[in-house]
Amino acid sequence: MKKNKHIFGKILMVLMIIFFYLPIVYMVIFSFNDGKSLTSFSGFSLRWYRHMLDSHDMMESLYTTFVVALIATAVSTVVGTISAIGLSKSRKIVRDVMEQIDNLPMMNPEIVTAIGFMLLFITFKVEKGFMTMLLAHIAFCIPYVILSVMPKIKSLDPNLADAAMDLGATPWQALTKVIVPQITPGIVSGALIAFTMSVDDFIISYFVTGSGVKNLSIMVYTMSKRVNPSINAISTLVVVIITAVLIIINVAPLLAAKREKKAEIGKRSKWVPAVAVSVVAVGIILFIYMGGGSSSRPFEGQTLYVYNWGEYTGENIISDFEEETGCTVVMENFDSNEQMYIKVANGEAYDILVPSDYMIQRLIEEGYLQKLDHSKLDCMYKLCEDVLGLPYDPENEYSIPYFWGTAGIVYDTTKVDIEDLESEGYNIFLDEKYKGDIYLYDSERDSFMMALKALGYSMNTENEAELQEAYEWLIQCVQTMEPEIVTDEIIDNMAQGRKALGLIYSGDATYVMDENEDMGYYLPETGTNLWSDAMVIPKNAKNPELAHAFINYVCDYDGAYDNSSYVGYTSANQEVMDDLSGEGGDFEGINAYIPRSGNDMDEVFVYNESTRKMISNLWSKVKVAASNAS
Repeated sequence: MKKNKHIFGKILMVLMIIFFYLPIVYMVIFSFNDGKSLTSFSGFSLRWYRHMLDSHDMMESLYTTFVVALIATAVSTVVGTISAIGLSKSRKIVRDVMEQIDNLPMMNPEIVTAIGFMLLFITFKVEKGFMTMLLAHIAFCIPYVILSVMPKIKSLDPNLADAAMDLGATPWQALTKVIVPQITPGIVSGALIAFTMSVDDFIISYFVTGSGVKNLSIMVYTMSKRVNPSINAISTLVVVIITAVLIIINVAPLLAAKREKKAEIGKRSKWVPAVAVSVVAVGIILFIYMGGGSSSRPFEGQTLYVYNWGEYTGENIISDFEEETGCTVVMENFDSNEQMYIKVANGEAYDILVPSDYMIQRLIEEGYLQKLDHSKLDCMYKLCEDVLGLPYDPENEYSIPYFWGTAGIVYDTTKVDIEDLESEGYNIFLDEKYKGDIYLYDSERDSFMMALKALGYSMNTENEAELQEAYEWLIQCVQTMEPEIVTDEIIDNMAQGRKALGLIYSGDATYVMDENEDMGYYLPETGTNLWSDAMVIPKNAKNPELAHAFINYVCDYDGAYDNSSYVGYTSANQEVMDDLSGEGGDFEGINAYIPRSGNDMDEVFVYNESTRKMISNLWSKVKVAASNAS
């Protein structure tokens, strides 16, 4: 019986190890994948490692991560240790109160701490960036060090320091030669926890950073919004770094212990791991820091601040532009137009924004954009006429198109009958034949567009009765069809054929169809959202001349081709669009790549604040109904 329990325990342990390490092994394997898919291995390649090393943005985030973690660990370890020693000599009531205060940040949800730091920096008008991130990391690491050191201090004889001084030691010697050696295990544990917490932190870092400063967690978050195997490459690099450090920490003392110089080696063996780790860390930082240099001509030494959607730029466009101009491009990413608007409205300075059509209209109306200097632009004649002169900026005084497309239905041709799509259009999302086999996109605008178009209304309606009817259509959908409400995870899920159909953006449908030949894209005749994302220059831009140069570069053939072929969204450059969709092009035969023209029911979103608020409130109710139904 005991033997069986022993065997069962071993099996359980092995299963737990497999459960924990299998995803890491999977990630490492797919970091060498030649294709873009995160689930289908198409051949061995170092492509994503080259992309990672060529990306100034990714190398900078890795550099920032380790610099912040090392400095925060050093400072918080010293401050936390001194604080713990000081508290041990305080009155009991003071010690008890301070211990409760120390526990509070660890018990608090991270989002509360993050918002607190953000409001603190805003209140005192501290510009957010590297220093604010570092201060926040030091602050939230200190309690963990105190918590690790305090038990060791409590286990010491309280008269130890006094005895040392009675024997002739100075207070400093009593601290460093008597107290600290006794509590070293607690100090080391606290330092390791502080380092881990700093490297791992996302929520607090996300709220306290600015000016393009990102750590690795923020970078991975923005990359994960769209398929990008460079996530695997940079994550594998971090695993290798941490594994190397752990090996050094564990092996170095064993090697030192084998030497026979007792007194000297006994002293050195304590410091070998720390010195070795420091050397490795400094080497990594120097390698990362020196691995992103560029030189060149007209804008040498200048910096361009770009605020763009996550994973919305080509594989080489930023590094090529930096090499050609000599500038440094600092790219920040946003998840929604509303998130971008908040930062711009709060006065954060960028040289280029890439908002969507309706948000450009809002920014123009509220005076946040400057007019473009068309004498500095040589790209207008290269652009497709269908994406110029749109209602939000009829003369293109403020904006130059970046990507454009539609929102439609991606479907599995082996599961969905094309006749159903043609006869039902968006109402196929109410067809119980596909119950439990559909995705809804978590976008209030696009979901209401679908409902309004299904009912035969304009997606820009201001009629409350029509909006209420669209709300009831969506309620019927979530209550009867058991849809899964998703965002960008629909891309890889549909590429793997996990459901029959879903609402999707045309650029994402292009990728899905390129990955899986069984997938199709359908636009109902009742109309769709003909959207456009465009480059604009804010009024408070610090370098508008460089911003104009960037717009020209993005619209030129090489830049536009790199952008569109990599991301999959439709280029505004007519020649690039023709080449990619034509014979031998990357997206030959994929109808999702070319936006539909000539359908009078297709519309461009118009910004209306009162309608936006109403739709936002109604969509929240739809999501509540969906969660209740499930």
